[in-house]
Amino acid sequence: MKELPRVESEYSITVTTAGDKDSARAIGRLLVEKRLAACVQMIPIESIYVWQGKVCEEGETAMLIKSKTSLFGEIKALIRENHGYEVPEIIQIPITGGLPEYLQWIAGCVDAKNG
Repeated sequence: MKELPRVESEYSITVTTAGDKDSARAIGRLLVEKRLAACVQMIPIESIYVWQGKVCEEGETAMLIKSKTSLFGEIKALIRENHGYEVPEIIQIPITGGLPEYLQWIAGCVDAKNG
């Protein structure tokens, strides 16, 4: 599959879903404890999607992971290692603007990983 061109931004939100709140909480806690994310928000959602040729409808937990763009590879690897889905949704959305103090807070949380 051809990759889309990347928009470079220092900060981004990674979006993924989990089958239940406990699974989402476990992944979110790992991401924050390992300083890969400053914050992980979990939101209950209903999803309608096609999987293996069938239309499925299920409850899931969406996760919004706030971090630095440069950590996406590590975030993606951690999610894949700890996720129950065969093909989990893992997408990155660049943050192109934001309250400077909030973005500095993200940096402080994840930069502690290297400090």
